Amino acid sequence: MANNKTQKLFNQGFAALERNNYDIAIQLLFQCIELDPSFQKARKFLRAAEIKKASSKKSNSISMQISSLLSKPAAMKVAKLIKNKKPMEAVLAAEKMLMKDVFNQTAIIAFVDAAVAAKMPEEAIAALEMCRDRYPEDIKVIGRLGSLYQLVGRTTSAKECYEKICEIAPNDPNALKDLKNAMANDSLNTGGWEKSKESGDFRAAVKDQDETSKIEKESKSVKSDEDLDMMIKDTLKKIEAEPENINYYRALSRYYHQKLDFDNAILAIKKAQEYVKGDPELDDVLTKIRVGKFNYQIKELRAAGDDEAADKLELEKEQFVADDLQDKVQRYPNDMFIRFDLAVVYYKNDYINEAIQQFQLAQRNPKLRSQALYYLAMCFKKKEQFDMALQQLETAVSELFSMDENKKNILYELGSIAELMDDKEKAAEYYKQIYAVDIGYKDIADKIESLYKK
Repeated sequence: MANNKTQKLFNQGFAALERNNYDIAIQLLFQCIELDPSFQKARKFLRAAEIKKASSKKSNSISMQISSLLSKPAAMKVAKLIKNKKPMEAVLAAEKMLMKDVFNQTAIIAFVDAAVAAKMPEEAIAALEMCRDRYPEDIKVIGRLGSLYQLVGRTTSAKECYEKICEIAPNDPNALKDLKNAMANDSLNTGGWEKSKESGDFRAAVKDQDETSKIEKESKSVKSDEDLDMMIKDTLKKIEAEPENINYYRALSRYYHQKLDFDNAILAIKKAQEYVKGDPELDDVLTKIRVGKFNYQIKELRAAGDDEAADKLELEKEQFVADDLQDKVQRYPNDMFIRFDLAVVYYKNDYINEAIQQFQLAQRNPKLRSQALYYLAMCFKKKEQFDMALQQLETAVSELFSMDENKKNILYELGSIAELMDDKEKAAEYYKQIYAVDIGYKDIADKIESLYKK
């Protein structure tokens, strides 16, 4: 229960938040948890203010990388406080990191570590849930969240985390093992073997043993048709009991897909879509199944020696992919990843102006920016607008700090375009940057030798 001073600060902070005065709200709400770290309501609205402030600002790959670099010393300080058995001080230090950049993963993980050390698992869970929403494909974040859910007894939520990890990385044996354990814990938590033994209800205990057998089959990386048939039958029973649980339809579709029963896999996802309208994840699953069906049929035709029919189906597949992406762009106009994929299709099929338009929009997403700029340059290169191609690539390379494959590719294209513009000196400058760190990259050694000879 907050004292009068803390409650007054909270009221002032909440009022500032309602007026969209985020800086004042953050300052006042932080003072609340500084005075009372257990004041969960203040922390909840502090996080809301931080998120709204961060969302109102434009960020790019440079600002994100700088934020990540600057947060490392603060994270080390948090770790040191935890090691020195000062968990509450660590929590406040981590809170200060989040005040600067609430979406910084280093700051979030530092806060989670501190909150766990301070025996505040629910606060740690809330931070990880925010992180998962921001980075929905980050397996490490989802896995950490799953382990914390298990710690506080939220076994169903833990199971859902590991199911998601298995969707992202279906062939990861550790993910499958974690899912198996989580399903077993959830089964026990909702009335499993131990409870059955205590009550003398051995029929329920045998049922749990059957469930364990199902879990074993589910966790196998390679499943037999017999395994899949059993899981399909079991999932259909679950759907009959809970027809609105879309997770069962996802699982059913996955099993059918693994059996190469593409039509039933598609029907399962379409049934899920009846309950959840406009779910981009379900749309993506449906697309993957349909593309998988095309690929399987094409492979079968080629194996039978019918290359003509296979080539025709390849064209149908390409048309489907293009139409599907165009449809998704209409339905999800703010999803820059879809725009990027559509732009790549346009580029590969020489619809250059259409590709440029989509790449220009896609570059707004920090995760796509360097690749979108690269492809924009390739588009201008095809149009022989070399000066504009150079401009895109120079912007891209200026925002990359480490000499990874992406940066090497961009520098290489800068050199090749400079050569096309007959600027050998400039081309050499770009090539030399690669040559200095990776003499084996493509034909970079030959390029340097050729330019020096001239």
